[in-house]
Amino acid sequence: MTETGAQNTPEVQHLSFDRIPVEHLSPLIERQFVAGPQSMLARLLLRKGCVVPLHSHPNEQITYILEGALKFLLQEKEIVVRAGELLLIPSGVPHSAEALEDTIDLDVFCPPRADWINGTDAYLRK
Repeated sequence: MTETGAQNTPEVQHLSFDRIPVEHLSPLIERQFVAGPQSMLARLLLRKGCVVPLHSHPNEQITYILEGALKFLLQEKEIVVRAGELLLIPSGVPHSAEALEDTIDLDVFCPPRADWINGTDAYLRK
């Protein structure tokens, strides 16, 4: 607490995806993200045929499809998530995804993905 009794809190940020740099991870995938101390929001553009290889992470993930469709393989099930639909992936669950058409998705991660922040996410950079 400070002398006035208020707790130190992170700075409020007002952002636009138009101003967040686009990372070109491969010819088929681009992303933008913003991270706070407790969570992360990412916007991904996956072109038709893009495959995100099987991986897992300690972060809970919520995927919301804005446009297009992704086919996920997780826990020996295929789940197609289309525009307007959500998928909640608990931490530690191995999963992969394939873009069935050009797709824009928003992913929320809690806690933030350290591998994305520090650039050690080689599974996406192929």
